[in-house]
Amino acid sequence: MEAQVSLRRTRINQPCAACKMLRRRCDDNCVLSPYFPIEEIEKFAGVHKIFGASNVIKMIQMVEEAKREDTVKAIVYEATARLRDPVYGSTGTIFHLQKMVGELQSQLETTRAKLCELQAHRDQLEGILMNIQYGDAVPTVAHYGSDEVFDGYNFSVSQDCDTMSFNNNVYEHINFPF
Repeated sequence: MEAQVSLRRTRINQPCAACKMLRRRCDDNCVLSPYFPIEEIEKFAGVHKIFGASNVIKMIQMVEEAKREDTVKAIVYEATARLRDPVYGSTGTIFHLQKMVGELQSQLETTRAKLCELQAHRDQLEGILMNIQYGDAVPTVAHYGSDEVFDGYNFSVSQDCDTMSFNNNVYEHINFPF
C-alpha cells in the first residue's frame, strides 16, 4: 500500500498507461495506475483489447486490495494468452501442459520399471559374484583335465556394489601358437 502511495507521488503529472491510451486525465484516485505504469503501455493495450477498460476496473474493484496485484497479473496473462491463441486462450496452454505431464508420468513409470529390472539383475549378479569370491557351491562347467578352471579368476565387489573388478589370468600359463 505504501509503495502505491509513493509510486503515485513520484509520477507527478505523468499519466498511467491506461489513462494515456484512453486519453483521459490520470488523477490520484486512478484504479489502474498502480498496475499499469506508463512504461508498460503494451501490456494495458492487450488487456484493453480483450476485456475493455471498464470491465478491468470493475474486476479490480471487486477484489480486496491485498489480492489486486495477483488479479491484474492473472488478467494480463489471460489477455496475452487470448491474443496469442484466440480460440483456446490459456486453456490451450493448460491442455498442452497437462498432456506433457501425462507423457512425463508414463516415461517415469517406464524408467522406474527399468530401474527395478536392473536392480534385480544387479542383485542376481552380486549373488553370483559373492558365491564365486567365497567359493560357495560354485559349479564347474568343464574340467578339461584340471580343477583350476575357476582358480585363476579374481572377482571383487565393493560393499556398496558400485564398483566391480574382474581379473583373468587363467590363460597366462598356456602358450598359444600364434
